[in-house]
Amino acid sequence: MKSKILLLSLISAFSVHAQQVQWASKLIKFSSDLGGKQNGIKRILGKSDAFPQAGPSANAWMPKNALDGYETVEVGFEKPQTVKQVAVFENMNSGCVVRIAVDDGSGKYKTVWSRKVNWKRDLYTSQSPADRKYYYNRKRRKIQTAPEVDVNPGIEHAILEQAVSGVVAVRVDFSFALVPGQKQVDAIGISDSETPIEAPINILPEFQSLAKSEKIDIGELLPANPMLTADGQKLYFTDFTNTKEIIYSCVRSNGKWSAPVQEMNALNDDNQFNYIYGIKSDWALKGGKSYSRGTGETGYAFYKRNGDAFEPSGILKVTAYNNYDDTSEMTITDDAKTIIMGIETDMTQGGADLYFSNKKEDGSYGFLQNMGKTINSAADESMPRLLSDNKTLLFSSNGFSNYGDYDIFVTHRLDDTWKNWSEPVNLGSSINSGSFDGSPWYDEQNEELYFIRTVDGRTNIYHMHFPKAQLMKS
Repeated sequence: MKSKILLLSLISAFSVHAQQVQWASKLIKFSSDLGGKQNGIKRILGKSDAFPQAGPSANAWMPKNALDGYETVEVGFEKPQTVKQVAVFENMNSGCVVRIAVDDGSGKYKTVWSRKVNWKRDLYTSQSPADRKYYYNRKRRKIQTAPEVDVNPGIEHAILEQAVSGVVAVRVDFSFALVPGQKQVDAIGISDSETPIEAPINILPEFQSLAKSEKIDIGELLPANPMLTADGQKLYFTDFTNTKEIIYSCVRSNGKWSAPVQEMNALNDDNQFNYIYGIKSDWALKGGKSYSRGTGETGYAFYKRNGDAFEPSGILKVTAYNNYDDTSEMTITDDAKTIIMGIETDMTQGGADLYFSNKKEDGSYGFLQNMGKTINSAADESMPRLLSDNKTLLFSSNGFSNYGDYDIFVTHRLDDTWKNWSEPVNLGSSINSGSFDGSPWYDEQNEELYFIRTVDGRTNIYHMHFPKAQLMKS
């Protein structure tokens, strides 16, 4: 009897784990496309990256007729498979899928699922011609304006009455008049099982058991950009409470941090912005300086140590430097030969991307090069922090499946080109929350991770023990 139970358990477990899921891999036909890299129709391809956090995402398709229109999209899959379920990930105002049809390789679509619409329900229609004059983000692409409503995301798990074999394509019809508000569609997946297709966060099992992070007491200061010395004994950060943002520091004594003290030297020489992006034994890299566009200046400068203080030693220049955003982020190798920046340029994958540049013989840096689609999404990637092995990179992004807002991720360089990186891995719920989590800094000496978290408009520095062996690959 026990043998039979064990056998049935193994068969059941195998069935669950053998679920075959595919995500749409190519576009066949579609009714509208905003174009561009953000919210264009191509954003519907691939696995979901706007769930489970949901809400507005540059990585999702935003249809033109989002208020009262009828739209359709046909997508293909890498290989034929039996389909029992079609999942449509609607990350804004779901409930608009009305019909699903599949192509079993015959070239003809067969309707396999349809929604029974409650026609007594009021359908939303735009009332004013002015509603159609709305320009999305900085791309100035005309779409319909939408009223302020709850996001109401959802996944339409359409379970077919009969499984269909050899499916190569799916057509999904939408009626966006069914639900008020703007609409976005993140992904379309198929499965041979009724088990709901989900969009799990890419996280390693060992990251799930990390210790809980703790807040550092710095009084009423509003911190940004935490950074430690190599020995882990001095913590720098910028306070942005006032118009002039000021660099403070804390000293570790007997495992505890002292009260913050304002740095009384050239590190606070700018009248408005002062940030540290690299702190070494004999030099520092500081950001926030005013600069002239078209000159190669970047707003960053080197400072050399003079005793306990720092003094300016030179401006960091990048060939043909251009940044569409008002701000930027940077990290630098210990030998200052390579920099990584978080900025937005013509080469962006969407919003802010991560770029690298190598130092030239004259001391300036060459053209910035995009670090590739693996780590740069259609949304924003920034706040890079490169560890001492020059291979482990921490950064913050809102462009991958996460816990809510910006999350912190880790990726590893795969070769010497600086363009090939491993798929970003989320650092887990001990670090990332439903709020903003960013500006990571790893203290390799004490194996502690420091980062910024914003909760209800209040920003604080958090830290936690994070084993080096789990973060850095040998």
